Amino acid sequence: MKLKLSLSIFVSLLITLPSLAQETGKKELPVVSKYTIDNCINRFNPDKTEKTAVGYQYWFIDQNFLADGQTVKLSVVGPNQATHPPHKHAGDEIFFILEGKAQFYLNGQTTTGGPNTTFYCPEFSEHGISNVSNQTLKYLVIRKYPKTAK
Repeated sequence: MKLKLSLSIFVSLLITLPSLAQETGKKELPVVSKYTIDNCINRFNPDKTEKTAVGYQYWFIDQNFLADGQTVKLSVVGPNQATHPPHKHAGDEIFFILEGKAQFYLNGQTTTGGPNTTFYCPEFSEHGISNVSNQTLKYLVIRKYPKTAK
């Protein structure tokens, strides 16, 4: 129960998702029919996980759900492995450790952290995360992907 409460508070305070409706000059906001209680709740479903080379991932909010590309993904990494080497990219990225022990890499420096630890990676910083234990590492990845031209 503590983990669920901590995660709820973390996501609520750290991530301010964009407004789903714009002010219309009235005191009320218009109803946005694209978003419903049914599609705004995503309960973990093991049948919808995506296998990776070192574990699996599960998209709670994928790039296509919100117009601005905000995402929340669960990553699960096997013992003493990493999903990929340190890298850089546009857009900030935040990791929230749920279970296990992670090594964080940021611009040449490393440290470790366990459950209920966040790791903020500023845009274009070289960063990485890896599992440094004999147990499974589970963490959330919170990132806004830049829009691409279609």
